[in-house]
Amino acid sequence: MSIQVKNLTKIFGHQKALDNISFSVDQGEIVGFLGPNGAGKSTTMKIATCYLPPSSGILEICGLDVIKHPLKVRQLVGYLPEHNPLYLDMYVHEYLGFIGHIHKMRGKNLRDRVSRVVEMFGLSKEQNKLIGTLSKGYRQRVGLAQALIHDPKVLILDEPTTGLDPNQITEIRNLILEVSKEKTVLFSTHIMQEVQAICQRVVIIDNGNIVADKAVDQLQHESMDNRQQRIRVTFQNQVSESELAELPQIQSVSQLPDGGFLVVSPEGQDIRAAIFNYAVNRKWTLIELTQESNSLESVFKQLTRQGGQRD
Repeated sequence: MSIQVKNLTKIFGHQKALDNISFSVDQGEIVGFLGPNGAGKSTTMKIATCYLPPSSGILEICGLDVIKHPLKVRQLVGYLPEHNPLYLDMYVHEYLGFIGHIHKMRGKNLRDRVSRVVEMFGLSKEQNKLIGTLSKGYRQRVGLAQALIHDPKVLILDEPTTGLDPNQITEIRNLILEVSKEKTVLFSTHIMQEVQAICQRVVIIDNGNIVADKAVDQLQHESMDNRQQRIRVTFQNQVSESELAELPQIQSVSQLPDGGFLVVSPEGQDIRAAIFNYAVNRKWTLIELTQESNSLESVFKQLTRQGGQRD
């Protein structure tokens, strides 16, 4: 295992940020670590990167305990925190060299590695610029480059695309996919499209507890909403919720902001034909009749309804 979390607990005063959580990440795996704000994601990542000690339990990186072997763990981990801590008055190549020097890299080895990550993250034209003059997207590239300067086995990324525009998000996502070919990656995000695009598995934490740990497809398939059928239906006519709710097979009806309706059936019943015939009999003109897929976002909402207030 590249990351092994066993019965991990973290208490701040009277607040239990992590409550006896356990999960693992295999070598070469890319796992999304999801949860609402304050659920415990950043706390877990800070323990994994030796910034915080646990109150109890074990966290191991490549078999090394973060408490017993913190220096060796730091050599194995690349970390990009949520708030990218760059030195804005340093040049890009200067900063990367500085970080490499902290990792005890010297001479040609350091120069070659700086050149490698500069090329890898598309920073060739920016390497002689002050970091403070760079756009948010390029600063994130520099942050990723510093996390990989010492060629770690494990990459831990906390909200790596926060504040980026859609084009920048795509660029950073592609960079993460590229580096994940040779690394184990654990990253947190609130952008579900990222998770579906690059993750093999998701671990969802809520209120300091693990509420799901499954492959993305499996999680969507096994979620609560898949036991029901959810239909989006829109009519050209003026139709009320109460009129539509008269159909016997319908469990619930709610009107959507765009004027359509979300219709939910009891478990195991396909109600599309019944809605169609019901509309025909009343001479209502159907504009839309589509079954909603169970998105990862809806699964996330189901599993984290209570939310948390700590991180």
